[in-house]
Amino acid sequence: MKILFLGDVMGRAGRKAVSDHLPRLRAEWKLDFVVVNGENASSGAGLTADHAKSLFEAGADCVTLGDHAFDQKDMFGYIENDQRIVRPINFAKTAPGRGHKVFQDARGRKVLVAQVLGNVFMKRAFDDPFSAIDGILRAFPLGGAVQAAIVDVHCEATSEKMGMGHWCDGRASLVVGTHTHVPTADAQILPGGTAFLSDAGMCGDYLSVIGMEKEEPMRRFVTGMAKGRFTPAMGEATLSGVYIETDDRTGKATRIEMVRQGGRLAQSGP
Repeated sequence: MKILFLGDVMGRAGRKAVSDHLPRLRAEWKLDFVVVNGENASSGAGLTADHAKSLFEAGADCVTLGDHAFDQKDMFGYIENDQRIVRPINFAKTAPGRGHKVFQDARGRKVLVAQVLGNVFMKRAFDDPFSAIDGILRAFPLGGAVQAAIVDVHCEATSEKMGMGHWCDGRASLVVGTHTHVPTADAQILPGGTAFLSDAGMCGDYLSVIGMEKEEPMRRFVTGMAKGRFTPAMGEATLSGVYIETDDRTGKATRIEMVRQGGRLAQSGP
């Protein structure tokens, strides 16, 4: 199976990068399944129903969220009606929606997508991410109940993301980090057959501070004082993510490649 995962979509520039590049990549690379993290797609904080629809129209099969999952109020209702959206599994127990979902690709192969929030350096403590994801992977064994399994680890610390990768090794096709918006260079297949990348980066303008216009973040760093709101940067965005290929029998990864299309970080893909 050929799978593409795209990192955090950041504002209008990120949405444009997805709409500009994903339809072409889906056709050229003959992709079987596409996951897009959309939690910053609407003004840099959360996801509206309309923007979710635009990501699906561009070619996403599933959209994951994150700690900003419900910053946009219409997501409270929309997530109940569109089961292609996956929010963190260890979010508040009263949160609407679901933290995992089993999809089918065009050939009927089953793909599990789950998302979990980390705890290290996050603004609030969430339920234990390791036990949360453990239960899901036990319920949907790779190579049995599902032909592929994708885990989106949404957290700050690279150490926690790496720990999650090893925790899931052999039980997931891909464990990929999101949230920090900076792509890492550690794409690898772990000993048990799980593809891993600490952070997929963002689909956004990299002439920025993690996707925001530079002036206000820099002012706060230098002076310690806020003057205005953070505003998503509007320059040409880079589509950032990771591509993997899996064995249909075992569900384990056979190939992993970082993806950078367009913008300042452009490079060739698979």
